[in-house]
Amino acid sequence: MIDKKLLDILVCPVTKGPLIYDKEKQELMSGSARLSYPIRDGIPIMLEEEARPLTEEEVEQLRNKAKSRN
Repeated sequence: MIDKKLLDILVCPVTKGPLIYDKEKQELMSGSARLSYPIRDGIPIMLEEEARPLTEEEVEQLRNKAKSRN
């Protein structure tokens, strides 16, 4: 589990945009960078070289979540 306060201040290191926490995958996802950063042992690994590229499906899901929040 990741601390809510930490989630509130973390941003994508590439775009400086917001991140979305995926509890099941233990990742922080950046739709704008199309990257997902792993969380290992409760610690976000915010390095571009450690991130995995998001699939088109995942990017679309993030867009839909953002639309539903507005």
